[in-house]
Amino acid sequence: MIPYESFLFFFIIAILLLPTIILGLMGKTSKAYNMVVTVIILAIIFANSFLGIMSLILFTIWQVVLVKGYASYRSRDNKTSIFCFAMAAAILPLALVKLFPIFGLHHLFGFLGISYLTFKAVQMVIEIRDGLIKEHIPLLDFLYFLLFFPTISSGPIDRWRRFEKDRLTPCTKEQYREYLYLGINHIFKGFLYKFIIAYLIHHDVLAYLPINPFVSIPRFWADVLYMYSYSMYLFFDFAGYSAFAIGISYIMGIKTPENFNLPFISRNIKDFWNRWHMTLSFWFRDYVYMRFVFWMTKKKWIKNRYSVSNLGYLLLFLIMGLWHGIALQYIVYGLYHACLIIGFDYFDRWNRKKKFWPKNKVTHVVSVIITFHFICFGFYIFSGQLFH
Repeated sequence: MIPYESFLFFFIIAILLLPTIILGLMGKTSKAYNMVVTVIILAIIFANSFLGIMSLILFTIWQVVLVKGYASYRSRDNKTSIFCFAMAAAILPLALVKLFPIFGLHHLFGFLGISYLTFKAVQMVIEIRDGLIKEHIPLLDFLYFLLFFPTISSGPIDRWRRFEKDRLTPCTKEQYREYLYLGINHIFKGFLYKFIIAYLIHHDVLAYLPINPFVSIPRFWADVLYMYSYSMYLFFDFAGYSAFAIGISYIMGIKTPENFNLPFISRNIKDFWNRWHMTLSFWFRDYVYMRFVFWMTKKKWIKNRYSVSNLGYLLLFLIMGLWHGIALQYIVYGLYHACLIIGFDYFDRWNRKKKFWPKNKVTHVVSVIITFHFICFGFYIFSGQLFH
């Protein structure tokens, strides 16, 4: 069963989380019960896929041994070579899943949500290396964080320290009432976004584009309409998924971070990536871009800090594109956004000296409009329609 794709899934969750809600409203904890619910829901999700459940079990064992083993080693030593090995080992299952289809091995290994679980494991290895995670990592707590079912399929990507803070902080009756209100609010927003707006766009617009058999539209304008419609569909569908995950997390007492913040009113491309799929964007920023820039600065191979930054953007968005899939449209999509970021960074530095583009309400509106069109063209590339 695919999460958040049917009303049956929500009905099952409502029944299973009823004790959680009752306990929360009484001011009592439900941590142990929520762990049981996570196991039950995962069993339901993978009930029809023996290969999927076996892959999930093997992946979980692999990451548990890796993270706890590295944490134990890190307490005694901090060799860079061991850290690099731990990082490569954490990424290996996801890399294999992405590479296998190239060799025709489409269903050899992998399961729904492997990317997001990998991101959680990798960030723990990095934060253990940096000394940000010093405490002992209990096995059950780590499993609960890694396999937390509301976010397993499509995020948002949580961080261990933030998640543990919520898990360990008991909710009062008043706090849980607020959590319950916010959770139900997010779930209804998810229904609006995914099952109404995204559904209508997909079935009444995208299904007939770029060539509409009923209405004669020139191919160019059909592609333009497809570009904007697909962009809207992508947002409402994905934001709907995220709203469901966040809403159910709140009901379980976990304040999973928001994933979208009105991305289509971004005033520039950097602002867009601070608003779109924020947990993924911030993950790549913190664990790919910032670490690459720090490493290059430390090595002093390139002295110009702007060149280092630009190389970091190229690496960041190329990896982000390849993460979506090893296909032409994803690679071009990543490089396209790298060029936009680099171009805007150059323009921003130039504008600070020349004062060509002043900051006022008019230029703000114009900036939003321009950015919106560039974003939509990026999603058009992402859709693959440009290459067809």
